[in-house]
Amino acid sequence: MLAVAYSSIIKPGDDKTAKPKKTYSRKLGDELINVRVLSQTKATAILIAPQKGKYQLIADGKTIIELDEQSILKATLINDSIELKTFENVIGKCKFFKLISYGEISNFKLKVVQPDRKPRYFDDNVTISIEIDHLRIINNTWIDHYIAGVSEAEAGSRSSIEFYKVQSILARTYALAHLYKHGPEGYNLCDQVHCQAFYGRTQDISILEAVYSTKGQVVVDENLQLITAAFHSNSGGQTVNSEDVWGSKTTYLKAVNDSFSLKMPNARWERKMPAEDWLTYLKIKHKYPSDDSIAKNVALNFKQEYRKIHFDYAGVKIPLKSVRTDLQLKSTFFSLEPNANGDTVIFKGRGFGHGIGMCQEGAMRMTKLGYNYKEVLSFYYKNVHLINLKELNFFKE
Repeated sequence: MLAVAYSSIIKPGDDKTAKPKKTYSRKLGDELINVRVLSQTKATAILIAPQKGKYQLIADGKTIIELDEQSILKATLINDSIELKTFENVIGKCKFFKLISYGEISNFKLKVVQPDRKPRYFDDNVTISIEIDHLRIINNTWIDHYIAGVSEAEAGSRSSIEFYKVQSILARTYALAHLYKHGPEGYNLCDQVHCQAFYGRTQDISILEAVYSTKGQVVVDENLQLITAAFHSNSGGQTVNSEDVWGSKTTYLKAVNDSFSLKMPNARWERKMPAEDWLTYLKIKHKYPSDDSIAKNVALNFKQEYRKIHFDYAGVKIPLKSVRTDLQLKSTFFSLEPNANGDTVIFKGRGFGHGIGMCQEGAMRMTKLGYNYKEVLSFYYKNVHLINLKELNFFKE
């Protein structure tokens, strides 16, 4: 559900039990959001250097100094405080601090020095606080800057502008539908794939052009609700119904035959496994009668000409998504055959990912063939509408 009046940004210290008001900002899509970055890195010392624009350093709620493009700020966690210093001065200690930019264009470099990590670049503002034994880093950024970074992280570079239009619309739809995913923790989204991958700002002109040319556009279902904007790398020729993987049925995440994915890099894969290990796995994990000769033969010669949900034999129904997870396979869309000696089973797989929603490689292929972004979206998502947030707000109100 599109529930957001996030002009009041989620901040550390906000009432984390309060539910967001279900109102709609007149400028929805033009707001600042809080994204936790470097969330898997337990940083204890960082360097921040403005690359463009000027920043005010605000520590424990007090304005301290101004930083410009010649400045470098070091923040080090010492016991239960953060020590701040520049090359010229030791500023002092605080519990949290912010760098707030002023001016239309501003960005900064952030380098984690303990532990050592490559520098990353971010737009707009940053808030640093203490989380037990490390620093918590929040990028307070305009949503379209975030969408641009997500589009690059999720889809890579060197693709067409038309494909990036598709990716940016889906990234925007997902972000707005999940703005309060980390609300109890004091921020909106994180930089991991269970939200959306985000490594910071992009300088890819094609991505930036795609984001701003589709500004405010999102995908909604027939009830004007933001869709679950699921996508995956490659469908292997056929996408899958959402209920067949996630158990939740939708009107728009429906299986489609996807010939556009077939000649792309992740369309095919192969994996070999000792036949005895495969049969033992089935027997122990799923109580499959591997000792029976007929059941054994079926297990070693499983075929999928089209996507199936289960491996089903002799009253045993094994979810293929469980097999994929347990054996770390690229997809559930695979067939099996033994080698000549019969001691090895060969997984001959198709596609990469869960198979729900848009196939990224298929979408790339479609745009190269001349399909526009609207046609791509309507191919992979059924019974949906592309709508601008201003129009959506009008209908909602």
